[in-house]
Amino acid sequence: MGGVRSVTNQTDNKRTGDAMIREMNETHVPYGMLAIWFLGQESVVIKGGNTIIYIDPYLAAQKSRVFQAPFRPEDVTNATYCLITHEHSDHLDPSTLGVLARNGGTVFMAPGFCRGQMLDLGVQSERLLDAVTGQWREGDGVRIKPVPAAHEELDYEPSRDHRFVGYLLELNGVTLYHAGDTVIYPGLIDSLKAERIDLGMLPINGRDAFRGAKGLIGNMNYREAAELAVAAEMETVIPLHYDMFAGNSEKPGYFVDYLYEHYPEQKCHVLARFERFVYVSAAALTKKEQ
Repeated sequence: MGGVRSVTNQTDNKRTGDAMIREMNETHVPYGMLAIWFLGQESVVIKGGNTIIYIDPYLAAQKSRVFQAPFRPEDVTNATYCLITHEHSDHLDPSTLGVLARNGGTVFMAPGFCRGQMLDLGVQSERLLDAVTGQWREGDGVRIKPVPAAHEELDYEPSRDHRFVGYLLELNGVTLYHAGDTVIYPGLIDSLKAERIDLGMLPINGRDAFRGAKGLIGNMNYREAAELAVAAEMETVIPLHYDMFAGNSEKPGYFVDYLYEHYPEQKCHVLARFERFVYVSAAALTKKEQ
């Protein structure tokens, strides 16, 4: 019976994966909108126009996960870009990237600290871009600017730039910020505010001495993330990094409650597991009409 259940679960997962990939490919995303699929932790897929971007795809099948990924690395054949925020395995997943590296159409971006590992996984050097912070890079239907992240501190070397990064995307008329793993550091709020972010995606799992003693490097907590979203004037904010490991989790409801109590006009959305969320930028649509 146990063997039968295992096969059935694998079959169901394959069906889910086929449906999600097909949904990504077939979803029409008009100007001023983004379609986003949530894979858990900080793994998201973002589509604008015909450009599909995977950020920190974590598809490894591991017992330590609270839930398994909805599809296999082999199913990912539609990635225009794959962006990596740092080298931790729930962000730079070797079992996923080793497979994606064989997809000849995908362009990868990762911090210089990750370059050696990315090459070892089979990513071709001509398809691997260093995440140089503070510089916009023009791409296929998208502009990308890596932003320094402090996980829990800034880590910088002149030859490799910042070890931890987030990403600003200008895609389909929408400005999106994916923070990666970070706490708030001096200058972050002002630099983000200047970008006039439509949609921010922020970690909320926090940090404490007990997790630190286990080697779990932390992020801002839900209060800090909420305050950052408001201070940086993000139009809408989405919490991330709260659901994958039982010992390093948070309740996203706390984030929503905090915003509702202190900033009831701040828009937010909690992504359901594997859902497609379509974001509409009123600012982008207004600009197009003018």
